[in-house]
Amino acid sequence: MFFDTHAHLNAEQYNEDLQEVIDRAQNEGISNIVVVGFDRPTIEKAMELTEKYDFIYASVGWHPVDAIDMTEDDLQWIEELSSHPKVVALGEMGLDYYWDKSPKDIQQEVFRKQIRLAKKVKLPIVIHNREATADIVEILKEEGAGEVGGIMHCFSGSPEIAKECVDMNFFISLGGPVTFKNAKKPKEVADVIPLEKLLIETDCPYLTPHPFRGKRNEPSYVKFVAEQIAEIKGLSVEEVAQATTENAKKLFGIN
Repeated sequence: MFFDTHAHLNAEQYNEDLQEVIDRAQNEGISNIVVVGFDRPTIEKAMELTEKYDFIYASVGWHPVDAIDMTEDDLQWIEELSSHPKVVALGEMGLDYYWDKSPKDIQQEVFRKQIRLAKKVKLPIVIHNREATADIVEILKEEGAGEVGGIMHCFSGSPEIAKECVDMNFFISLGGPVTFKNAKKPKEVADVIPLEKLLIETDCPYLTPHPFRGKRNEPSYVKFVAEQIAEIKGLSVEEVAQATTENAKKLFGIN
């Protein structure tokens, strides 16, 4: 059984065939999915999905690209949602220096506020990082984020940074890029990080793994990520599936 720890089934790309996508996931042995909401509309849809499907959980937070739009009311709303039994994490949150919609200082302020909220409500955090690794690591340390830990989502950094994050009580989550032929770093990370600190995800509808690269991603494809990790580590797919599922359930507090 596979656990897709980061999916966007709340995205418009699934408006036409969401039920078929979910059926395929279940048929392929996907036992659990965390749907990630990162602004008002996507959080609302994530919560709707948790109400409808018993194996779907939610993570709620505010995306760094949209940090400039987040109000105190939004933060208060996220805090209220955090007590919902199927909200298992806060995020995705973090820094994104690739897009320039939100100034860096505002991104950092919103990131810090969400870490502080996570510590208050005692939930792990899901980290989005794009071209901002040094600042992310620094803020996680300064804010004592290791107290709640969490996930370095779709990790694309070096093995050295991965180890630093593991030391701060974070899991390293690998997605479709680990299956790409030219993706050296994710493969190195899969090799050096112990299985008990790894998670798998799709980040669907994005980052579709080989052999479907270029098409829309979906949770049923998370098995290709597990297969690649198994190959790199010289393990069976079943071992990777079992370990990463246990890791996710432990982190999210799912029995």
